[in-house]
Amino acid sequence: MKKLKFGFYWAASCGGCEIAVLDVDEKILEVMKIADIVFWPVAMDIKYKDVQAMQDGYIDVCFFNGGIRNSEQEHLAILLRQKAKIMVAFGACAQLGGVPGLANESNAAEIFECVYDSSPSTVNTNNIRPETEIQVPEGHLELPTFFNFVKPLDRVVAVDYYLPGCPPPPKLIFAAIEAIAAGKLPQRGSILSPNLAVCDECPRKKEEKKIKEIERIINFTPEPEKCLLEQGLICMGPATRGGCDAKCLAANMPCTGCGGPCPEADEQGAAMISALSTVLSIADEKNESYDSEKVIDQLKDPLGTFYKYSLPASIINRRVKK
Repeated sequence: MKKLKFGFYWAASCGGCEIAVLDVDEKILEVMKIADIVFWPVAMDIKYKDVQAMQDGYIDVCFFNGGIRNSEQEHLAILLRQKAKIMVAFGACAQLGGVPGLANESNAAEIFECVYDSSPSTVNTNNIRPETEIQVPEGHLELPTFFNFVKPLDRVVAVDYYLPGCPPPPKLIFAAIEAIAAGKLPQRGSILSPNLAVCDECPRKKEEKKIKEIERIINFTPEPEKCLLEQGLICMGPATRGGCDAKCLAANMPCTGCGGPCPEADEQGAAMISALSTVLSIADEKNESYDSEKVIDQLKDPLGTFYKYSLPASIINRRVKK
């Protein structure tokens, strides 16, 4: 059997997806039997010219992790799309924009002002900023252009499949590779993860209990067998696609939403706000008054809570005006 050719690229992300490739453990030997890795900058010495010299479609599958934050990442996304038969958005950052996408609350100038001027640890009396081009004695140097906002991969190139997660769970990675090897991939545009929510995988008892306050995990230890949302914690399980075996909840930590919107929900943040409203005890005239301002104050970081991974892919995906 002719071996497949795989490529891996790391754009605006933390690098965890690169490690996740190896988290399939000994099954990596099975992967090596069916595929050669022909492009992987984190592990191989490879240059632009090497990729440009490849024939179009030379790479069978490109696993692209990270969102698009700068011009180099955009250039590589376009180039790799040209060289790959199949493009996989690998992980939450490529699929949705991810945690780096929370910076869409600010533009490039505001981010640079914080990083190079106003942060407590910064001393920059000459107000120096990165230059995209500069001439030095050794020659001409270039840096990528820092964009005003982060974009998911599919806002730049056509994406064939999505592998969700931060990072994708090993079982989903290997299942995708097996499907690729067997030629049994679903229709293009599919998310390579089960059609269920994290709540469907969670073994915790759900009693449809109403809550009056929102708690924070730093303030108390939740009961290990009861639904975290019904204990007052913001758990994104109702609005998040499963496939992770609810591992965070097994560790007594609430889901933060890295699997992206659950099936049938286009807007993860809005879906979670809707789910939260069903468990909040909004009192009627027979009960004590409901202090909505108090509840809102207990939500310390609404954007980072409801859109931790999905802001660039949401309906309102960045701040347009201050």
